[in-house]
Amino acid sequence: MTSSDLTTSVTRRTAVAVVVLALAGAWLGGTSGAAGVVAGGALALGSFRWLAARVVAVSTGPTLPSGWIAVAGLRFAAVAALAALALAAGWVHPVALLAGYTVLPVALVTQGLRLVREEHVSWK
Repeated sequence: MTSSDLTTSVTRRTAVAVVVLALAGAWLGGTSGAAGVVAGGALALGSFRWLAARVVAVSTGPTLPSGWIAVAGLRFAAVAALAALALAAGWVHPVALLAGYTVLPVALVTQGLRLVREEHVSWK
């Protein structure tokens, strides 16, 4: 599996899970619940895609770019600023935002475990 395949698979799984959780968030918390889950999922996916693109650029480039640490810091700052803006404006419920943001790590770990299991089966 290439890094592009992994990124696409994790993005797809996360998007589906966020939609399902947003429906549950709407039922439990109304508009702010659904918006929180969607916002958290969007922030996580945006950050993940940005990070995946940087990893591919660094791994395929001849040398490590000098500003990679600054770009990583900007990614964290951008995600934190957008989350803070959404929370401060009252557009999203904090627990729903966290729930939406948590979907991506779960999707990434399950995809990794699935790949390891497939490789282990092919070794036998």
